[in-house]
This record gives sequence, C-alpha cells and structure tokens, in this order.
Amino acid sequence: MADPIAVPAAIQEAAGLPAAIKSALPALTVMATNGAINLLMAFLILVAGWTIARWASGWLRRVLARSHHIDDTIKPLMVRTVGYVIMALTLVAVLGQFGVQTTSIIALMGAAGLAIGLALQGTLSNVASGVMLLFLRPFRVGEYVDVAGGTGGTVREISLFNTVLITPDKVYIAVPNSQIFSNPITNYTREETRRINIIVGIDYDDDIDKAQKILLDIMTGDERVLKDPAPMAPVNELASSSVNLIARCFVPNPVYWDVFFDMQKAIKQRFDAEGISIPFPQQTGSIRPIKLPAPKAAS
Repeated sequence: MADPIAVPAAIQEAAGLPAAIKSALPALTVMATNGAINLLMAFLILVAGWTIARWASGWLRRVLARSHHIDDTIKPLMVRTVGYVIMALTLVAVLGQFGVQTTSIIALMGAAGLAIGLALQGTLSNVASGVMLLFLRPFRVGEYVDVAGGTGGTVREISLFNTVLITPDKVYIAVPNSQIFSNPITNYTREETRRINIIVGIDYDDDIDKAQKILLDIMTGDERVLKDPAPMAPVNELASSSVNLIARCFVPNPVYWDVFFDMQKAIKQRFDAEGISIPFPQQTGSIRPIKLPAPKAAS
C-alpha cells in the first residue's frame, strides 16, 4: 500500500489557527496579491514614464536644434518643460495605481505649493524674473551683455532660476534672475552697428588740423568703417598736458573689436610718421623770484 501524501507543514499550521483568522485568510491573500500587482505596475509605470520623458526631451532637443524658426533662448526651457510634464503625469498615474484620488493629489499639491512658496520667496522671485526675461527678451542666447551691476559675458542659457554667462576669458558665471531683472541690462550685441570712440592726445605745439586730417584719413580708408554716419575727429578736451581729439566712427557690430584694435595701431604709426607727438602726462613748473624787503638804514 502506497504511503499517504504528506501534508505540508504550512497547511498543518494553518489548520491550527483560530476560526476568525481562517475566515480572513482568503481576503488577506487577495489583498497581498493585489498589493504586489499594484506595486509592480506602479514600478513599471514609473520606469516607463522616466524613459518616455528622457526620450521625448532628447527628441525635442534634436528637433529644436535643427529649427531656425524658434528662438534659441526658449529652446532649453521647452525641453525641460516637456520632461517635467511627463514626469508629473507619471507620478499621478503611480499614485492612482494605489487608489489615490486625483482631486486629493491636486489639493495636496496646492497646499504643498503654498507652503513651499512661502518658504522659498527668494527662489520664486528668480522664477518670476526668469519668466519676465523670457517674455520681454532684453537679451538672447549668444549676445554679449552686462548685467547685475557689472557682470558681463556671452549668454549661454536662460533658465527659470538663473542665467548662464561665459566671460571673454571662458569663465562660467551663473547669475540669479532676480538680480538681473532688478538691475540695468546693457546689451552690446543687439544693435547692428556700434560706435568706436578713441581718445587721442596731441601736444599743444602740434598742428590740430593736421592731426584731425590724419584721423579722418585712417577712418575713411578702412573699408569696415561705415560711411553713414560719417566719421569725425572733433576736439574733445583741452587737457592739462595735451589737446585731446576723438576718432569717432560707426562699424558693424561683429567687427567692432577688430577695428578698434587695428585703428589704435594705425593712429600711433601715422602720428609717428607725420611728426605728431602723443605727450605723456606732465606738469610745468616755474620759479618766481622772491622780493625781499629792503634793509633798514642804520640810525
């Protein structure tokens, strides 16, 4: 005769449980199974949402990089916004998988947003300033600006919290948007043309008319200098040790510094060749004889 089938130890232990627990075992088993399924589904939704967010952000970044109809200033913001929206929807779906009502999520997010807003007023001011900078467009990506009371550089990125500038010597600077928006903004790139002012001092004994003619010849002889407005070389100041002239002309903005440097070199070389001196700061002293009182006659 075959041996009877052995009863597992777990079943034997379950048989010894009280009747109330026995009656609750099926419900507990269903709840555990459903919880495990919901946890697995929530994990899969989270992974899928994260993957879709990264893919959508990368795809949009590539599309915007090829587009010439959208300003480069708002392209990074659009890419980040898409990623944030997808992740927010993913979190709502994950919480919904556990039976959390959407209205409760919205109310919770509203209360949390209010509390965070009160605690992070300075940070939110940066966000508000960033939105205004993106809306008003006082500068765009690629332009050279002077912001926040003297911080200058080429704009690389404008985000909701700060603006990234790259200085001419390749230094990375992140300036909070609130500091930028609350201070004057100087944009050196926005206009198509820019004026060059080079102050040149000549000796008081030199011929002013000759020096002005040399400056005008240098400016009109450079093809990069615009004809309208016409170059000019007025007398700027009768200084303590020199007569200061201004070489003033307008050039296209992209070649401003090239013309500025070349013109200074040309002025020095032409003045040397024409015998026009550029004096060093100096002072003229004089000695006056002191009149001594006449000696008194002896009594």
